[in-house]
Amino acid sequence: MYDMGQNMVSLSHRFGEAGRPCVLIVMGVSGCGKSTLAQLIAERMGWSLIEGDDLHPPANIALMSNGIPLTDMDRAPWLDLIADRIESWRDAGQCGIVTCSSLKRSYRRQIGGDSADVCFVYLKGSREDIMPRLSQRTGHFMPIAMLDSQFATLEEPDMHEEVVMVLDVNAPQTQLAELAFAHLSRLSF
Repeated sequence: MYDMGQNMVSLSHRFGEAGRPCVLIVMGVSGCGKSTLAQLIAERMGWSLIEGDDLHPPANIALMSNGIPLTDMDRAPWLDLIADRIESWRDAGQCGIVTCSSLKRSYRRQIGGDSADVCFVYLKGSREDIMPRLSQRTGHFMPIAMLDSQFATLEEPDMHEEVVMVLDVNAPQTQLAELAFAHLSRLSF
């Protein structure tokens, strides 16, 4: 059971720098709840949603399905596709949410360009927090054995340099979505 007295959200120094962001990237290791949270926030905000995993080329899915971690070179075309979708939203004056593990700072720069109107919503949790979730998940190409490689690759967001909202993976997802919405609603476009 989650203790509601714990701090569930942390905001980076750059959060809100450009007002309300027009793009949210829900990030974190596999199994942290990105898809569920992104869907809840998208419904609440009325924004478009892209599931980043749907943009992976078949070769990447085959590698991960076989327990082979992706290299930076494997990820580059996928991250370019995500960056293109984000740029098209921005060019059209639209807002949207995308799920993407965004494990390294270089990946976050590639898809968000260090722009203050792109906010990373980081679902933070430990291996012990996330492993039980993966054990119960069905129908996803990422095997449980890949979790260790995800944590090995993870570079947590810099709370001084990046535009980030950190959410505690142990809190109920509906509550996290409401907290995210509340913090975003305080910012003007």
